[in-house]
Amino acid sequence: MPTVTFDGREIDCEEGAILRDVLLEARLSPHNGRSSLLNCRGHGTCGTCAVEIDGSTNEPTSREKRRLSVPPHDPDAGLRLSCQTEVRGDLTVEKHGGFWGQHTEKTSRD
Repeated sequence: MPTVTFDGREIDCEEGAILRDVLLEARLSPHNGRSSLLNCRGHGTCGTCAVEIDGSTNEPTSREKRRLSVPPHDPDAGLRLSCQTEVRGDLTVEKHGGFWGQHTEKTSRD
């Protein structure tokens, strides 16, 4: 059973679970500020659930690649959409600042 480490907490989940669902079920959010209310609810179209991930996941989906290639995201930032990411093993997840989590420089969350 994989473990997701996020915001100082460890969450056990089933292999293949969608990261966004794992976080929300643990009452943690992959969103910053108002994006927790204003988002696409996991369809991979808004980009507000972008996170930095270290660990074993699926390859980025075509929908995810398209969304992360449109500003304010940068396809070279190394972010993933938590709503399109399958947990395949232990993960460490970090949410960056900005409405979309696009500020990958080390700053506090909004």
